[in-house]
Amino acid sequence: MGNREDLLAGARQCLFEKGYARTTVRDIATAAGGVSMAAIGYHFGSKEALLGEALAEANREWGVELERALSDAAQPDSTPLERFAAQWTAVIESLRRHRGLWAATFDTIAQGGHDPAIREGLAAGLAEARAGLARLFEHIDEDDTEQGRMIGTFYQALLTGLAAQYLLDPEHAPSGADLAEAVRRITA
Repeated sequence: MGNREDLLAGARQCLFEKGYARTTVRDIATAAGGVSMAAIGYHFGSKEALLGEALAEANREWGVELERALSDAAQPDSTPLERFAAQWTAVIESLRRHRGLWAATFDTIAQGGHDPAIREGLAAGLAEARAGLARLFEHIDEDDTEQGRMIGTFYQALLTGLAAQYLLDPEHAPSGADLAEAVRRITA
């Protein structure tokens, strides 16, 4: 790997282990195998830009894994509620495996409340996430921007709320079956 890739890997490691707010330039350089701290500015412009890119890259990789998990969970002869439960069971298992990613995501969101550049970067990624979630869960064509935005917004809200519950209180967070039952009751 080159310095740029080493810095991204080091930034990701620091995000997952220390969080956004507690990661320093020195931490990243050390985690990157002793890459010069000046290389951060050369390749990314700032520590914040590097951390933002590392988090975005990790989220894109998680999205690819999630797509595989949802595909594996799909049962063609199941009812919509059974499919919903199976999908969210797969999501929950992925949340458990990627606890560091989700902790880093929430830490970065908190920093976005204080830094407009971070907030703008997260908002840009949110649009991509909504479209991706609409495609993954409901097979909505990415050209159907209105329906994709609406459905993607719902799934993003559900995903973010579920991730928060699993980070804070995993023993009492809902299962995929619990979520499906709640949808059944709400829509009855």
